[in-house]
Amino acid sequence: MTEIRLTNTKTRRKEVFTPIDPKNVRMYVCGPTVYDRAHIGNARPVIVFDVLFRLLRHVYGPDHVTYVRNFTDVDDKINAEAQRRKDAGDPRTLEELIRERTDETIRWYHDDMGALGNLTPSAEPRATEYIGQMIAMIADLIGRGHAYEKEGHVLFRVRSYKDYGKLSGRSVDDMIAGARVEVAPFKEDPMDFVLWKPSTDDLPGWDSPWGRGRPGWHIECSAMSHELLGESFDIHGGGIDLQFPHHENEIAQSACAHPKGEFARVWMHNEMLQVEGKKMSKSLGNFFTVRDLLEGNWSGGWKVPGEVIRFVYLSTHYSKPMDWTDEKAKQAMATLRKWRAQTRGVTPADEPIQYFAETLSEDLNTAGAIAELHQLSHAHDQPNLLRNARLLGLLTDELGGWEDVGPADGADLSKLDSIGRWISAAREIASQTKDFSVVDRYKRELVEAGVEVRMSKHGVELTPTSDFSSERLWRIERT
Repeated sequence: MTEIRLTNTKTRRKEVFTPIDPKNVRMYVCGPTVYDRAHIGNARPVIVFDVLFRLLRHVYGPDHVTYVRNFTDVDDKINAEAQRRKDAGDPRTLEELIRERTDETIRWYHDDMGALGNLTPSAEPRATEYIGQMIAMIADLIGRGHAYEKEGHVLFRVRSYKDYGKLSGRSVDDMIAGARVEVAPFKEDPMDFVLWKPSTDDLPGWDSPWGRGRPGWHIECSAMSHELLGESFDIHGGGIDLQFPHHENEIAQSACAHPKGEFARVWMHNEMLQVEGKKMSKSLGNFFTVRDLLEGNWSGGWKVPGEVIRFVYLSTHYSKPMDWTDEKAKQAMATLRKWRAQTRGVTPADEPIQYFAETLSEDLNTAGAIAELHQLSHAHDQPNLLRNARLLGLLTDELGGWEDVGPADGADLSKLDSIGRWISAAREIASQTKDFSVVDRYKRELVEAGVEVRMSKHGVELTPTSDFSSERLWRIERT
């Protein structure tokens, strides 16, 4: 069995992954708050943990892996949008408008993440479906002395959990000194955080022992993961921006409510995303949704296929900041065009090559795995190129079709094959005569036609780029 090694944020070291139960490997990943379209930063953890899901299924078997990713559908931004629709004259209740908005946004999320080639998790719980479990967990925390009720609020006593701060590596006092904490008269300590808060009549709410209200954000994931995965499970993932306070608070709640459990054994966090070397923000004009890229409504101005987006993301290790650039997308498009042309009509190998699975299993080394795919392409090992790429969610039938919709159709690819043979013959002659003018002419005209030209001892590789011109290609004649 392939050995998987993962960097555990909690221990700050790379560890051999040993599941609690190999027949039921369990992973929880924090999902989106469904108030709008997912931006391209939201897509990174989805792709990262989708690859981990695929790897776990490969190693332990598809029927032995449970992957839970939640939807937060209780949020002030959701409420505000529903209220805006009501103020605009919609006669329905606020609850009906909230449900409509969250259903709509979840549908968008599924469409967009599916377009990037992500598998559907084993379970996708909505927070509103687990309010009863949240109330029960909060009541248990109060009973154990880890939480208290005041003025309709229930708050968690941070200092009642001695290991608070271990995940992020900071003490409670350091956090108070270095962070902005909400000061409220109902708090015993500035670091205490809300488990339950009151709702006014114009906001959604649920009956509870502490009055009509709604849950705080952090309790949602603790309650849902416990209900679906148990007191102890294997992996908890999410973006590094969630490490504090969300994940730190999850650990505190869960450890205090279920002291005999371990909660999550391994914590994994992906780094953030930039655009052209800058932090993504609306003020800089570099804030894009996944749908913007798919439909061409971004600064690059061209429609980026979902498979190309996925390739760009996987080209950077999850633990490093990722930079989305127009050039990277164009390079990814050229590579995938070449690989899909190579593997057209090919039957994939039965299993991924062992060394490929081992590369990916070394802390989810997707960049190294892509390098291995390049080697298989250069070696013209199409069956293994196809099978190994699919372990990354690339070259799948579901993501195909885009390469023929663009400027290079089947006739263009046949023309490129012919030109490749012409160049190979010209290179043989040139190696004897030392006159490479014909080879150089072919190369110059191909570059002008938007074709990437690679020559090596293995042969000639010609790949259309996003600047490909079919008209220019067909002007090239054999010398």
